[in-house]
Amino acid sequence: MTIAARFFVDRGAFVLDVDLLIPGRGVTALFGRSGSGKTTILRCLAGLERLPGTRLQVNGEVWQQDDYFRPVHQRPLGYVFQEASLFPHLRVRKNLLYGLTRVPETQRRVAFDETVTLLGLDGLLERFPDQLSGGQRQRVAIARALLTSPQLLLMDEPLASLDVTSKAEILPYLERLHDELAIPVVYVSHSPDEVARLADHLVLLSEGRVAAEGGLQETLARLDLPMAFSEDAGVVIQAVVAAHDDNYHLSRLDFPGGNIVVARRREPLGHRLRVRVHARDVSLALERARGTSIANLLPATVTGIADADTPAHVLVRLEAEGTPLLARITRRSLDQLGVARGKAMWAQIKAVALLAD
Repeated sequence: MTIAARFFVDRGAFVLDVDLLIPGRGVTALFGRSGSGKTTILRCLAGLERLPGTRLQVNGEVWQQDDYFRPVHQRPLGYVFQEASLFPHLRVRKNLLYGLTRVPETQRRVAFDETVTLLGLDGLLERFPDQLSGGQRQRVAIARALLTSPQLLLMDEPLASLDVTSKAEILPYLERLHDELAIPVVYVSHSPDEVARLADHLVLLSEGRVAAEGGLQETLARLDLPMAFSEDAGVVIQAVVAAHDDNYHLSRLDFPGGNIVVARRREPLGHRLRVRVHARDVSLALERARGTSIANLLPATVTGIADADTPAHVLVRLEAEGTPLLARITRRSLDQLGVARGKAMWAQIKAVALLAD
């Protein structure tokens, strides 16, 4: 299942010109600066923009092509905006039932009780929207969109209006959606952290065009993309909880390129985790270090070098048995260590940000 789209929008000062092939499962993040075209693409997917030359096919069904245009109300999709936009005079239960009753009973694929449980709304059903926190309101908005049994879920920066506490509250629920739903999600964000935690597929937009797209792990590790040079540059590794050390309160996570040790995790053995490794937290050595407090040492091969955003630094791309890594080091270290493509090195990971999947 895939979503194939061709969108062209010419507004004079802004031109959107993209061809997209979005996976029919998982979360596809549209990432880029403000004005890069992210929200315009969502509006085209939703049918809120009717423009000549647009083509859209969702899971084999034509939604727009040539003279044919399926209007918004006939497109089986859910749309979650930055603001929850709940009906203030209705309790949470009736807000949710509004989404459910929009779909004929024979076409409902998402159950009310399961959705309430998935988004942790059991204790909120009798409250009015003004009695909810920002994160709770947004969870209700997501549940209402899901209860329309969409073939496609569109999310336009759903965390942008939330404070840090509310974002921390809602992110675990978004991760549950990622794990448990078969509905494809197109997620707009300009936050690298959100993309790293939630996305499977990444579309990087720049000035109305696709600068790059592909699987999250490989795309984040590319040296030819602007996001590689941001302060948050780094990679995401899919790992599995392999062992717990209760004596030292540590856990070992395994992945194809080796393993890393982190503070003790609650998850059971075999549980999958996302690990974010920032380039700034990776140093390089010619030999395996001894007598060091750095616990995570991985053999890796240099596959690329690029200038960083300051004259003093460079970015080095490495492969650890197929798992890509980025390291931000000084140009002096580059010369002193003789770092070059194809050279075998040891990657020393000083810290990791764990992103539960």
